[in-house]
Amino acid sequence: MRALTRFVTTALVLAALGAVAGYAYLRITGLRGQPEPGVLETRVARAARGLAIPGEVRARTNPLASSTDALAPGLEHFARFCTMCHANDGSGRKTAIGNGLYPKPPDLRAAATQDLTDGELFYIIENGVRFTGMPAFGTGKPDPAGEQQVWQLVYFIRHLPRITPAQIAWMEGINPL
Repeated sequence: MRALTRFVTTALVLAALGAVAGYAYLRITGLRGQPEPGVLETRVARAARGLAIPGEVRARTNPLASSTDALAPGLEHFARFCTMCHANDGSGRKTAIGNGLYPKPPDLRAAATQDLTDGELFYIIENGVRFTGMPAFGTGKPDPAGEQQVWQLVYFIRHLPRITPAQIAWMEGINPL
């Protein structure tokens, strides 16, 4: 009985500390969307996202990885649907929608994105990321054409660190208004 009392007391104390920390966080941040998330918040969010992606999906590799034919359709799809938040260069900065999001869209050229597996990128594009501005682009149903389009985007995201000014200029010509 004493162990149960100790467990319940510990649980209540931890819950109270969590409530106080949550209240303090709300008062300090005001839940504003303008600032960048802090280091701790970013680490917790990335860890949670990592836990949410099933291992068998994480282990998937891009079937188009050796096909240079995947670059142009991936670039075109990115220019039409992704640049509103991620910018033509993948930086996620200075975009009409991205500036108002919290957390801000990630720099897709940076190691935090480029170090993700192909499967993780696929999962994020297909399913979105809850509590962010990243929508799900998948239908939730097996769709070979849709999967190919997502793999083309994964291919293009891998290309972003090497994107050329000519490619960015071409994208600007097909960006939505």
